Amino acid sequence: MKKVNRRTWLSGAATAAVAIAQTATGKAVQVGVPIEQFWADDPTKQPGGAPPGIPPGQVGTRSPFEKLVKSPSDISSRTPLQDLHGILTPSDLHFERHHNGVPAIDPAKHELLIHGMVDKPLVFTLADLKRFPSVSRIAFLECSGNFRTGKETLSPQDICGLTSQSEWTGVSLATLFREVGIKPGARWFLAEGGDAALMTRSIPVQKGWDDAIVAYAQNGEALRPEQGYPVRLFLPGWEGNTSVKWLRRLELGDAPWQTREETSKYTEAVGEGKIRQFSFDIDARSIITFPAYPAPVQRGWIEIRGLAWSGRGTVERVEVSTDAGKSWQVATLQQPVLDKAHTRFRLLWHWNGDETEIMSRAIDSTGYVQPTYRQLLDARGGNSGYHMNPITAWQIKRDGRVLHRPETR
Repeated sequence: MKKVNRRTWLSGAATAAVAIAQTATGKAVQVGVPIEQFWADDPTKQPGGAPPGIPPGQVGTRSPFEKLVKSPSDISSRTPLQDLHGILTPSDLHFERHHNGVPAIDPAKHELLIHGMVDKPLVFTLADLKRFPSVSRIAFLECSGNFRTGKETLSPQDICGLTSQSEWTGVSLATLFREVGIKPGARWFLAEGGDAALMTRSIPVQKGWDDAIVAYAQNGEALRPEQGYPVRLFLPGWEGNTSVKWLRRLELGDAPWQTREETSKYTEAVGEGKIRQFSFDIDARSIITFPAYPAPVQRGWIEIRGLAWSGRGTVERVEVSTDAGKSWQVATLQQPVLDKAHTRFRLLWHWNGDETEIMSRAIDSTGYVQPTYRQLLDARGGNSGYHMNPITAWQIKRDGRVLHRPETR
């Protein structure tokens, strides 16, 4: 921060209409210039207008000074967690994960078929779905493969940017279940997407009755194409791939379908050479988003800020360590703390300039405590690419640099 005193400020204002010029003989003199010349960069002296190329009132956009971007790859893109505030993710910054591109679907032609072990197979258009009573809830979505480590120059976006949060609106799947009539023997349903990968997942019927949503809106507007337009399944708290996008078919049955995504993919080691086929719930996790790479810090008071979440309930508590895990302090949780939702936490910390490590761990309403990387590997008996939720540590260097501490066994 730059200090300003009254004398300096008044002096600057008094000389604002005077400039230095050279005469024909090369002599420097003070001359008066139109005061408007000094207002060119003062927004209070210039009429406002729309951003270049966008008519007023047509499309909103961010300030050109804000450079928020997702980090893309061929199959996914990550939310810039370190640049966001609050608990909602702007729709255009919501992470993406697709298996064969984003389909272009005409909503007027799109239909959802529900069949199999039902009393009355039905086909619903988007207009049909919108005629049912709607529901909305704020909840996070996270890819089951949301973890990176291995080098110091990783940001929160790099490490776990495959999680985002929105307000989802649609019709409760339980409403549609009642409409078609689920037969007593139906225990599972297959959700199928309308993308080129024909994404399919087997889901226990009980989740459909509990809190599943057939969503057509996100953050107050229609779904974005990359988020499943015109309609997607949304399963609060469950791994992201089960919330099948571009939803076109639900088939009820008495057993899982054993599709590619639940045999060769999205399985995980659980130790002793065993593999677990279905792991739906997202475990509790947290990450400090400030201080974090690449933003440096200065000694003095620092507000440590971050996100915590759990797919099994609410975040009960977040603990923060500023001495490499030797001791822990309870952080303040920002209200509201919602079920299966991102929760903001904060802790005021005075940094004296010594090198140290800071980290956070979440405890959810079931009593589950976010583990260390080593604890996860020991429990599973080896490396696993899915459902990794370890404590993340940031190294604070004496010069103020903040670096990720790579995880090693």
